[in-house]
Amino acid sequence: MSTTPVTVLRDVRPWGGERSDLHVADGVITAVVPHDPAAQGDGAVDGAGLLALPGLVNAHAHVDKSWWGKPWMSYGGEPGTQGRIAHERAHRDELGIPGVDVTLAVLRESVRTGTTAVRSHVDVDLGVGLRGIEVVREAVAALGGAVHAEIVAFPQDGVLRRPGVLDLLDQAAAAGAEHIGGLDPASIDRDPVGQLDGLFAIAERRGVGIDVHLHDGGELGAFQIELMIDRTVRSGLQGKVNVAHGFAVGQLAGSRQADLVAAMGEAGISMTTVAPIGAAPLPLHALRAAGVPVGLGTDGIRDLWSPYGTGDLLTLTTQLARLAGFRRDEDLVTAARVASADAARFVGRPTHDLVVGAPADVVLVDAQNVPDAVVRAPRRALVVAAGRVVAREGEVLV
Repeated sequence: MSTTPVTVLRDVRPWGGERSDLHVADGVITAVVPHDPAAQGDGAVDGAGLLALPGLVNAHAHVDKSWWGKPWMSYGGEPGTQGRIAHERAHRDELGIPGVDVTLAVLRESVRTGTTAVRSHVDVDLGVGLRGIEVVREAVAALGGAVHAEIVAFPQDGVLRRPGVLDLLDQAAAAGAEHIGGLDPASIDRDPVGQLDGLFAIAERRGVGIDVHLHDGGELGAFQIELMIDRTVRSGLQGKVNVAHGFAVGQLAGSRQADLVAAMGEAGISMTTVAPIGAAPLPLHALRAAGVPVGLGTDGIRDLWSPYGTGDLLTLTTQLARLAGFRRDEDLVTAARVASADAARFVGRPTHDLVVGAPADVVLVDAQNVPDAVVRAPRRALVVAAGRVVAREGEVLV
């Protein structure tokens, strides 16, 4: 990264509070003190009294799939998960997917809008092998610290139904992928017990996390979550297992939902959502009260599954809040925390906030307070990552 290190981020309002100065050294916040107009010197950056939030955390992305920056690609696939998988497999090569250039393009757009940390699912299959993981790592490295990333080796085309994929997931874990993924153990592989047994065996052996895409709804989805709860507890993987999407949780009613959420909390299982329009919203308050961490992610961004998506996580936070029916200030602050500070665990960080000891990842916006920022998703005036300015007034500097 060629930008100058920040030593003091002057005159900012962390979480909309009093004007403060954030002191930074080696990419870490070392002090948060009342604003001192005399705090100047090399590396001092003026925040002009703007609202400060922690860098946004995209807890569920697919940065290896995007065709951001390329000519428009009309969607021509069939509906449903299977149709989208087939369409992607048929056309990804002609778009150079996975490729460093396209991955770098979508990561830079994410940085521009304030994302400084990502958990990305990266396709691992018989066609690309582990090449997508290498591509994403190269693109992240090219940004020189502007984005911190953890990788999920993701079997987009199924696990057991494609012999050899379990071995690829094991190789990915052995080579440093922080998590391995799964996909609808029942409706894709038609063998939920077999898929989950295979994934948990790798996770136990390699010491990695598990992050399963679960689109199956209702009781079928709930049954698979119960299988994951059981295996998480038996294998001692509490705190390392995530259910992505988990539409079933939002669809269950009354005591059935409450019991499942409570069991997830006791097992240390987390959830990530992409705030999809048309799906039953997750019970965010109930999940948080039960100790189930919730992260927010973009899912695919202008890819062969869908032309939608911009990578702007703050705009997606607005959507999350609206779908959840949030109106009160405290709820809107909760939405902002889901997209930032509370998502630290999804990117392997003990803390990700505007506090001493946290990475110096900061986003400045011109807003009265946090609820105002969530509702309007104003332009990101300044983005600091690892103690360096990486975007300013919509221009990416890396």
